[in-house]
Amino acid sequence: MSNIKKPYVIVLGNEKGGTGKSTAAMHVMVYLLRLDFKVGCIDVDARQGTLTRYIENRIRYNQTHEERLPTPVSKALQKANFDDVKQNEQDEKARFDEAMAELSDCDFIVIDTPGNDTFFSRVAHSYADTIITPLNDSFIDLDMLVRLHSNDPNNLRPSVYSEMIWEQKKNRLMRDKQPIDWIVMRNRLTNLYAKNKEEMHKILTALSKRVGYRLVAGFSERVIFRELFVQGLTLLDLQEVGIPLSMSHIAARQEIRSVLDMLQLPHLQKKLETAG
Repeated sequence: MSNIKKPYVIVLGNEKGGTGKSTAAMHVMVYLLRLDFKVGCIDVDARQGTLTRYIENRIRYNQTHEERLPTPVSKALQKANFDDVKQNEQDEKARFDEAMAELSDCDFIVIDTPGNDTFFSRVAHSYADTIITPLNDSFIDLDMLVRLHSNDPNNLRPSVYSEMIWEQKKNRLMRDKQPIDWIVMRNRLTNLYAKNKEEMHKILTALSKRVGYRLVAGFSERVIFRELFVQGLTLLDLQEVGIPLSMSHIAARQEIRSVLDMLQLPHLQKKLETAG
């Protein structure tokens, strides 16, 4: 078996838009960059291109403000547009492999995927060491994960997305003899008590073993995430660029650190242990 160190691959996936994949991806990357890891990213949702634009905004901020905010090496992949489906898939797989090879000297590669089923997305999931699926606290979003016939977690069947992840887990095992750690991250949580919020927690916790994921708490719903996107900033940059930290900002930064800790990324754990 080869001893060559490979980048650790984190895939942000959910076949539904608006769950905060790109925001989570950017904050994870900046956190890792600030720990002196080399981080690359691949946007296989280049048609929507939210993560790509986020990084472009960050590069522009650095240029106009003469800052040196850490920025990942980024690749954006557009879908092939041949008439033949097989030819499209061959072309996309070749370009995905090329992007992975170009980022092979990174410690981490973070991949943002579209909110729908594409060949690029399936390939990306099959190369993940960790899949992060942000999930808003609603039963509409829960339906993307499993098909519930009632609020009873025993009365369910896997969604097409869950089935796709199982398929890519098998592909990863056959190809690399490596498992995939699947994490469902409850995202855009409100700070107010709600019956729906409590029911979601109970159902997601009960489903975690049956469907095969780890459940973690993600980011609270905060307007500042949308405001920072335009400038290409994250909550981890505020002090460096001279923006005063409010109590809300401090709480949000702690959420980010908590999420990274719960991800249990091997490279990160080793560095934190060494630093400690």
